[in-house]
Amino acid sequence: MTTDSVEQMVFAPPAIGDDRAAESDEERDLRALFGQSVAVFASLAGPDHVLESANSAFFSAIGGGEQSRTGVPLEQLIPELAGQGFLAPLDQVFRSGERHVGRDARMRLGAGPTAREAIFDFACEPRTDRAGNVIGVRVIGVETTQVKHAQWLMAEHRALLEQIARQAPLEQVLDGMARTIEELAPEEVLVSVLLADPDGKHLRHGAAPSLPDFYNRAIDGITAGEGVGSCGTAAHRRQAVVVTDIATDPYWDDFRDLADRARLAACWSTPILARDGSLLGTFAMYHRTPRAPQEADRALARLFADTAALAIERHQAEQARLAAEAREKAARDDLAFLLNTSAVLTSDLDHVQTLQRLADACVPTLAPLCAVDIVEGGRLRRVAAAAPTPGQQRLLASHACAHESVPRVLADGITEMAQHAPAGPGPWNELNVTGYLTVPLTDRGRVFGTLTLLSTGGGVLGERTAALAGELARRTASAALNARQYTQRVALAHDLQAGLLLSRTPAVPGTEIATFYHPAGEGLDVGGDFYDVFPLKDGRWAFLLGDVCGRGAIAATTTALVRHTARAVAPLLPGPDAVVQAINTALLDRPDNHGTGFVTLVHGHLTPGADGLDIELVRAGHNLPLRIADGTARPVESAGSLLGVSHDPDVAVRRLHLAPGESLLLYTDGITEARDHDGEQFGEERLSEALALRRPTAAEVIETLTAAVRAFTGPGVVDDDQAALVLTATPAATGE
Repeated sequence: MTTDSVEQMVFAPPAIGDDRAAESDEERDLRALFGQSVAVFASLAGPDHVLESANSAFFSAIGGGEQSRTGVPLEQLIPELAGQGFLAPLDQVFRSGERHVGRDARMRLGAGPTAREAIFDFACEPRTDRAGNVIGVRVIGVETTQVKHAQWLMAEHRALLEQIARQAPLEQVLDGMARTIEELAPEEVLVSVLLADPDGKHLRHGAAPSLPDFYNRAIDGITAGEGVGSCGTAAHRRQAVVVTDIATDPYWDDFRDLADRARLAACWSTPILARDGSLLGTFAMYHRTPRAPQEADRALARLFADTAALAIERHQAEQARLAAEAREKAARDDLAFLLNTSAVLTSDLDHVQTLQRLADACVPTLAPLCAVDIVEGGRLRRVAAAAPTPGQQRLLASHACAHESVPRVLADGITEMAQHAPAGPGPWNELNVTGYLTVPLTDRGRVFGTLTLLSTGGGVLGERTAALAGELARRTASAALNARQYTQRVALAHDLQAGLLLSRTPAVPGTEIATFYHPAGEGLDVGGDFYDVFPLKDGRWAFLLGDVCGRGAIAATTTALVRHTARAVAPLLPGPDAVVQAINTALLDRPDNHGTGFVTLVHGHLTPGADGLDIELVRAGHNLPLRIADGTARPVESAGSLLGVSHDPDVAVRRLHLAPGESLLLYTDGITEARDHDGEQFGEERLSEALALRRPTAAEVIETLTAAVRAFTGPGVVDDDQAALVLTATPAATGE
């Protein structure tokens, strides 16, 4: 026991027992010391532990009143101790004469409704006569109940704050908060949290783990108003409302029978307010008997009302963030839908097929049923229909007469929407149609048809659907013209790209060659990736693979310049480094209108031999080539800078030998920078792991590489051009 712990307690003046004749000088000193102390002191005699004297703190701890008497065995004075193991240490001290110390000893004092749990730190010491014989036991202790409860409360409060910081579900936080208060309260208390509607006019059930379900259901949705129970009034006033006796308080006139059924007698409600003063909800503490709050109760309510406010505000902020993300995602989804549908619409030259693609795209994304009607030869004709099942589609397509809104939209060009089935004849009952949206199809200001969406069952066609349908109709109107232009542009790009790549793989003695090219996007533009293999003198061959900055016609011009320069100068110059220098000079000398972008390149010469391929290569700012041998794929280190940037690029010749069965892979960064749906890149490490093959053919290298990239990225359009060139040494390189 410490002085600090003693000074933290406040008790009434001492009350010492009257039996003082047998007291020794030591006993009188102890009585004098502890008579006005906040520590519990008791002097017990004999094996029955008869109470000889005690201070007022002792009597207050055991309940006071009739129990404030001496000359009675402790078991008789406090009978509830017998079953809690507290008398055993006294017996042990009396028999052994050895001191006993107890820490955080929990015991229940009193009986019935007045019973309470108490926590003590205490020491039991033997009392001896002048001859040293044990004649009793002396007990000195300090009650730490309030301190321990405060510590537990703070620990639980910290746990709640950690839950809030981790963004645990609001229901979990509020339920945990309610249970914490109920468990730590010295008497029975039932906690309820109600949450305010966004308009602050009604309160909804939030958490009430110990209140009966019928009670929670009954008060769910109560009005925040004057005299509406404790919680409704507190929410209305934005102030705490204390009802000490529900049976007589007028605030509870409309809820008194309900409270009686739930055995509730008192309710203290505290409003939960946001930092800006707006209402978030209420925090209520119910009691089984009429009761007024002490200051500690009010402090507890304020503490947890503030904690609930923090949790609710964090929850609302998170919900707002999720809602904003949902709106953003919906906008992205709408844009993706429009882009994807536009691509589908422009993939066919036949206008009827285009309109059928339009109907198919609308179902079920925009509506469960869709029909397209156009005017041809002065007559209205249904040319497309879409539905969930083939039978429904046939039924909708066979309905020759368009419903009432179609002629009106054809006449005035204004979208029409209704939340009921169309009037007039039609398979509306069979299809369970409950609403329609008709949008004009316009070409240069002339309405030539309509797009009609039909809702079924409980579905509703809203403004978002109308906006998307209108945009689709606008794009569809010019789809035929766009489709023809698209097809022509794709054909032109493919033809130009084919002219910049190898028309066919040459037959090189002792060498297997395999190539791969995949353009980015839809293939509308000429890509910047290229490769080439061509013969030199004395049985040598040149190879190159590179990447031009940019795409389109300018990139095609630069690609052609690099390839043609390489083919022109390679037979005349001694090595690949001189060829690369010449290419760099050509890039720097090109006119500005032919492009100014840089080029990355790997260029080399190979010489077939009896034992494989001798290779000299130069790397100019490009990805490191990979050498595939003995079940591994390792980069071929070679320094070199970009081309088309400076007049003196830093390039060096790297020499290596490929034995039969070994391969050299050249590739562009479109392969290693390919991304999966999470945005992660494929990378050099995955490429090396995928190509750890033993004696693969050149074709097997390409097949393995492309399969690994596809498995990583999944299906879809690639973001960047992808190109690869594989050279594999084979036996008998010479004499072929």
